[in-house]
Amino acid sequence: MKTEKKTAIVTGGASGIGKALCSELVSQGIFVIIADINEKEGRDLESNFNEKMLNSRYEYLDVTDFTQVDRLIKDTYEEYGRLDYLFNNAGIAMYGELFDMTIDDWKEMMDINLWGVIHGTQAGYSIMKEQGFGHIVNTASAAGLGPSPVSSVYSTTKHAVVGLTTSLHYEAEQFGIKVSALCPAFVDTPIFEKAKAVNINKSLIMNQLEKQKVMTPEKLAKITLNGIHKNKPVICPMPFRKTMDAFFAIFPPAHRALMRMVCKVSRQARIS
Repeated sequence: MKTEKKTAIVTGGASGIGKALCSELVSQGIFVIIADINEKEGRDLESNFNEKMLNSRYEYLDVTDFTQVDRLIKDTYEEYGRLDYLFNNAGIAMYGELFDMTIDDWKEMMDINLWGVIHGTQAGYSIMKEQGFGHIVNTASAAGLGPSPVSSVYSTTKHAVVGLTTSLHYEAEQFGIKVSALCPAFVDTPIFEKAKAVNINKSLIMNQLEKQKVMTPEKLAKITLNGIHKNKPVICPMPFRKTMDAFFAIFPPAHRALMRMVCKVSRQARIS
């Protein structure tokens, strides 16, 4: 079925940033595939979006399985005749010092946060190259733009996503494809509560996070779509980005002091 209506896939679309992105896309008249491993939340969101008209469809998706990702993307393209946006957004967080981590911790994080993005990018890029247009948006993090002590495993995946995305941004131009990295800082989503804490008192970490100035996922979604329309290689809330750049480039001693303070506070939350 060929359609004139723009079509998007959002992985991790049933909650948090993904849910807000789906809502913003629907509000702009874009048909959304809500791709998520959580079926109940995904179907509830689908019902909510489709109360007045058909705006979305939920699809079960485990992003660690390339076969599933590839099939969903190809089936969507074959059904609608186009894929305008692909948001590789599914991800998890994890706190803990490197010496407390296991190879299994690394594998879990890499499989979802990095390979999940690679799977979507590889499959989506092929389809978009064939049709000659499209925009891939990979969710990274501000932790992918600088150091993030006591979450080095998480930060590793996000740095890799930024590197992949910003490199492909220029590589893809010749084929009419746009590619952006979404790098939020503190956003009010369940990811912090769901995060695995390795040998750390999670309640103390949560108390510190509550002191941060968080952004609503709805506001981030609007910033994201605005950045997409401007074809930005990196989409990041500007006040935070400017502050971070200043710390890196202009005030390196202050930045180092801040990172050491993060280590100190986190170690005070160690369980043993």
